Amino acid sequence: MSTWADLATELAQWSGQGRHAGLWWRDDDAVTSGPKLRQLTILSKSHHVPLAMAVIPGLAEDALGEAVSDLPGVSFLVHGLKHQNHAPEGQKKAEFGDHRPIPEMLEDATRAWEALSSRFPKLAQPVFVPPWNRIDDALARQLHGAGFQGLSRFGAGDVSLGPLAEKNCHLDLINWRGDRGFIGQELALESLISHLQARRAGPVNEDESSGVLSHHDVMGPDSWGFLAELFARTQESDAAHWLTIDEVFRLP
Repeated sequence: MSTWADLATELAQWSGQGRHAGLWWRDDDAVTSGPKLRQLTILSKSHHVPLAMAVIPGLAEDALGEAVSDLPGVSFLVHGLKHQNHAPEGQKKAEFGDHRPIPEMLEDATRAWEALSSRFPKLAQPVFVPPWNRIDDALARQLHGAGFQGLSRFGAGDVSLGPLAEKNCHLDLINWRGDRGFIGQELALESLISHLQARRAGPVNEDESSGVLSHHDVMGPDSWGFLAELFARTQESDAAHWLTIDEVFRLP
């Protein structure tokens, strides 16, 4: 299993080759302010790491924008419409899966972007983050026509999306199939290092920034502690660069 020393070794390989390992941070399910959101913003500000918040437009409260108004580098991404499951019983949860007609889902996605961008015009970015990281492939190919410039889910992107850029996360801190707690330091580091190695060695495009995914509302002390240490240790390396959402998706 991987250690912090292994991460330092991997970043040293990037540095030795004169290359930059871009990373980015996405936090899902933002709705309103509260103690855990404040903890999130404090962590971002204290470590100078840009935060991309996947906000649920149909549930978001105005207090959310006020809570991050002084946070440098923060952005709001479109996290579905209401984070509502439409999958039949017994199937994996999805709001934008293959369980509804595409025109209906495309209309919901358009409504979601219009709602988020009108309420938070200085924060909203045209990047779609499907709830549960699941989206019908045919719908994904049409998101650009609804005003989106990016799509973000989890794992390797395997669908050609035309002009729509896909930039995913590769490390999720939460063990959703288990106790919904922290996956553990060793497994978290192994996931991140494996993606960095794949980018450096060639199987994965070097420009595919390594994404770290958090869920502030369900995180415990061990998850918060890991994030803080990750930010501190990566900033000790001249190879690791935490990117804004504009840089990740190359938005104008």
